[in-house]
Amino acid sequence: MTDRTPDRTTMTDSAGRGAAPLPRLRTLPPWSLLAAGALIGGVAGGAYGVLTPPVYTATSYVVAVPTEGSDPQSALGFAQAYGRVATQLAVLGDAQVWAGVPVSTLRENVRTATSPDAPMVAVSATSARPDVAADMANAVSRALTRHANDAGKSTRVELQQFARATRPTEASSASAAVTGLVGAAAGGLLGGLALLVRPRRTPRTAPAASVPGPAVAVDAHGQL
Repeated sequence: MTDRTPDRTTMTDSAGRGAAPLPRLRTLPPWSLLAAGALIGGVAGGAYGVLTPPVYTATSYVVAVPTEGSDPQSALGFAQAYGRVATQLAVLGDAQVWAGVPVSTLRENVRTATSPDAPMVAVSATSARPDVAADMANAVSRALTRHANDAGKSTRVELQQFARATRPTEASSASAAVTGLVGAAAGGLLGGLALLVRPRRTPRTAPAASVPGPAVAVDAHGQL
């Protein structure tokens, strides 16, 4: 009967070949983790910048002007209020007609900003198309001016268009080069953290030298 028991030498050699990569990884220089992290992060960030479509931002400005019986401080206060009202449904419902996009699109892509020193409202819109971004910003500014002037007799403050939004020529989103640099920095940081938490190699201690005991010394003296 043939013995099919695997040879121990073959098993030992196979196990040794399977465990070989682990010591090799341990012998890599510490900076390799930083380089690998930066490389992977840079490639991922660059790919994100290339695959993500560009975004364009257009901004229009309206200014609050006090009428007869009002004062500049009152206009400044109403400008702050109109900046919060601009993204409400009452204004966006009218703006969608001129912008040609749904109210939900305006609500997601239109933002307003005001200044504590000037009675001005900035209306910014973002879109993948530069012409649509300008149309949305101008439409919201127009609707906001209309609503504010309808109540002008009671507020004694009027909104006037200060500057129309123009079609942007450059994207406001980050380019592939910028996202690649950010990814490389983040990858390098993660590689540095992995370098700090990796297990340390303990140095091998040499075996202690054996010292002959007293009995050995006595036997040697007797032979002399």
